[in-house]
Amino acid sequence: MISMMYHHVESDRCSNKLTIFEEHLHYISENFTSLFPTQKELPKNPICLVFDDGYYDFYKFIYPLLQKYKLKALLAVTPKYILEDTDITDNIRLGFEHNELFKEYQNATFCTYKELHEMQKSGLVQIVSHSYSHINLLEDGVNLEEELITSKKLIEEKLETKVESFVFPFGKYNQKILDATKKEYQYAFRIGNAIQKDFNGIHGVVYRIDGDFLKSPSEIFSFSKMLNFRFKTVIKSITGN
Repeated sequence: MISMMYHHVESDRCSNKLTIFEEHLHYISENFTSLFPTQKELPKNPICLVFDDGYYDFYKFIYPLLQKYKLKALLAVTPKYILEDTDITDNIRLGFEHNELFKEYQNATFCTYKELHEMQKSGLVQIVSHSYSHINLLEDGVNLEEELITSKKLIEEKLETKVESFVFPFGKYNQKILDATKKEYQYAFRIGNAIQKDFNGIHGVVYRIDGDFLKSPSEIFSFSKMLNFRFKTVIKSITGN
């Protein structure tokens, strides 16, 4: 089972060109079956698309492509930066560089709850937690209850949904954090460029292939790349990191 990690389109960092990304999603639609972790039985050639942070460009550019190609995706959001609604123009919302987006969140640089609710209702987007404030959970003084539990409760209350997946910010965690996470969430995701049998992942965590900065629509799925990912899967299964 392949799980992918993406952030932006048409941004300066952690991004893809929209033209290549649409071709990438088209390729996926013809060769894989996208799914949510909550789907009990895996289809043939399963793939889980996971978008981190919930930037506005997801709603503006990526969500219409998911509709066009009938693909499902997880959107991992951080409630600290989510506004209820906005009348701020696209020109402003999309006008900041990647490193400015968190500090400019009052300019609706992230999807609003109104937009998240619309996407969730489509059945194509499942909203999951990416912590409350997008902090490295290994830092000293982190309020783990706020990051794990408050984030979950806020999303569930605002969107009237059940949140069963957590995506580690920056892919950072340790065994204590993972144990606390699995008490609240059934599924946990990290960075790691490996593949796995199912959503049990490797040592309880689903590894994701980095899909930012694609050079072509399908190069990430080439034989040599997949062979490398499988090799990493074996190593990570042994070493646990």
